[in-house]
Amino acid sequence: MAEEKDKDKENELEIDGSGNKKKKMIIIIAAVVLLVAGGGGAFFFMGGEDEAAPTEVSATADTEGSDEAGAESNAVSVGTALYVPMPRAFRFNVPGTARDRFVEIRVQLLVRGADNEETAKKHIPLIESTLLGVFSQANADDLATSVGKASLKQKALTAVQQEMVDIAGGKIVEKVLFTGFVMQ
Repeated sequence: MAEEKDKDKENELEIDGSGNKKKKMIIIIAAVVLLVAGGGGAFFFMGGEDEAAPTEVSATADTEGSDEAGAESNAVSVGTALYVPMPRAFRFNVPGTARDRFVEIRVQLLVRGADNEETAKKHIPLIESTLLGVFSQANADDLATSVGKASLKQKALTAVQQEMVDIAGGKIVEKVLFTGFVMQ
């Protein structure tokens, strides 16, 4: 009788052992299938076709000036996108209707090409001064909204591009990016 119980336990262990092997095999197969599917999905979404060549703008559009904004962005966007960080955050007080607010903004500049990056780095003190002048004209009530922040970015970009045209002969900076924005 004791021998029969031992045999039953051994049979149960063998069955459980083969079941564990089957479970492990199923888990391994499922993991491989998921990895292959993930790799295929990544290739599909990230890889693939090259960008289409930009279409030519007709001569009438250029003479009419209707595509003036597009021409300006094409003049700046030549080369690889590079980011030039401002060495210090901009900290300043802005007036509001209820009370004055303290604002801290971290800024990076989007430039295209190594030449523009070097030019922007060379003129960082001028860019900082220009940005501080624009930021100091802001209002706390406007900066509390996303529209106000977007407006401030646009004003900063316009002012920086104007300074770069005056000093370096080209717009140099494509975008002013706020990488940190705190208002207390």
